[in-house]
Amino acid sequence: MDTAKIRESVAAILSAVGEDPSREGLADTPRRVADMYAEAFSGIGQDPAAVLASGFDDESHRETVLLRDIAFHSFCEHHLLPFFGSAHIAYIPAGRIAGVSKLARALDILARRPQVQERLTDALADAIHGALQPDGVAVVISAEHMCMTLRGVRKRGSKMVTTAARGSLKTQPAARQEFFALLRQT
Repeated sequence: MDTAKIRESVAAILSAVGEDPSREGLADTPRRVADMYAEAFSGIGQDPAAVLASGFDDESHRETVLLRDIAFHSFCEHHLLPFFGSAHIAYIPAGRIAGVSKLARALDILARRPQVQERLTDALADAIHGALQPDGVAVVISAEHMCMTLRGVRKRGSKMVTTAARGSLKTQPAARQEFFALLRQT
């Protein structure tokens, strides 16, 4: 990541909106934004399958595994404003399971890039399906988008929900119904 170029660009934006990027309150803003972007977009170039690869083989559990209410944040690629919410991940093992933190880390890697929520949901389902090769995978993401609440229609509190399913959680209605029933439980 070219943080020097980011700093120059932020200073140029501040000037373009009529601010003095050298005034006391803004003098360090270009560096702070560059540091924030380095952190916020640290998932670029990382492969979520690498963290999922350290799972466990030959496990006998063949029922639904659900990790729910995983907080995350990402950035809309259209306005570079954040969106944030929670993700729910389920899979039905076929001999390989992932450590619970590995699912959350895979989400973090994918969330730390500019994107649309639909792509994030699909990419997470694909990464889990590819790395664990389970009978089925399902992902539900619910998020509030600052590009919709801070500008444009300004509908604070609105949430977008996206889903992605692979394998039996897509093709078998009973497995899919069980997944959604588990999500409704508190």
